[in-house]
Amino acid sequence: MALATSPPEAPAPPDRKTYSSDAAGLGRVRASVFAAPALLLIAVFLVFPALWVLYLSITNYRLSGVQARDPQVVGLDNFFNALVSGKFWNSTWLTVEFVLGSAVIGQVVLGFTIAWLMRDRTGPLKRLVEGLVILAWILPSAVVSFLWVALLDRDGGTLNLLLGIPGFAWLLDYPMLSIIVFNTWRGTAFSMMLYGAALGNVPPSHLESARLAGASGWQQLRDVVFPHIRGHILTNLLLISLWTFNDFTPFMLTAGGPDGKTEILAVYVYKEALIGGNLGVGAAISAIILLINLVVAVFYLRLLRRKS
Repeated sequence: MALATSPPEAPAPPDRKTYSSDAAGLGRVRASVFAAPALLLIAVFLVFPALWVLYLSITNYRLSGVQARDPQVVGLDNFFNALVSGKFWNSTWLTVEFVLGSAVIGQVVLGFTIAWLMRDRTGPLKRLVEGLVILAWILPSAVVSFLWVALLDRDGGTLNLLLGIPGFAWLLDYPMLSIIVFNTWRGTAFSMMLYGAALGNVPPSHLESARLAGASGWQQLRDVVFPHIRGHILTNLLLISLWTFNDFTPFMLTAGGPDGKTEILAVYVYKEALIGGNLGVGAAISAIILLINLVVAVFYLRLLRRKS
């Protein structure tokens, strides 16, 4: 006669307290300890300066004088004065020209062109081209600016000697074009590397099918390549637009001149806050620039979300 056996008991569920609430298994306390140094650095170098700028923007704080010792809160007067200033709107328009010319058109087009031409090449030519482009990107701004001043100098400049037009003043006659070309040459490396990586993800079979179907080079780009790398294009546009919008390097070439023709917003803030001593006004303009950056970022992020 078989003995009746009871079914084995199911193991007791483990105590929920033994499981951590995060994927890494650290627990909230230990995870907070690991994140604390990074959060402290962000607070010290990002959050506090941003709050300090917002405070200065509502005061008449100056570098010297009575306002430096005892600044007074003036509310939104600095913002109103900036928004009705012709110099502010002139700098804003110059900044838009600078971003469109050197980032949206210059770096995007040149970076993609180099990446497209070098995509199937190997050997020393590809390494030489990529090395020269990246070198322009990694050199310190002061060094690059000095090289371009020497290139564009009116008396003995390298470009004038090559073209045989001594005495031609590029930085005086074409100041905005000069800094646009300068910034395009200097910042193309990022676009080239990003597009080079993106083009590597385009299926070769799709391009081959397009070629067999009789598609021209432009049709292959339009119908095969661009749809595959659209996200990379938008990401690149977002990053280089913000970097260029806040770039101060052109000041080393032209100092905002001649007659304010290259006084983009970053240079305008520097002159107003540090040279002019009006830190309150400079902080208000900086806050407006931050708002413009946020609007541009939200615009690109919406395009990226729509793409997804």
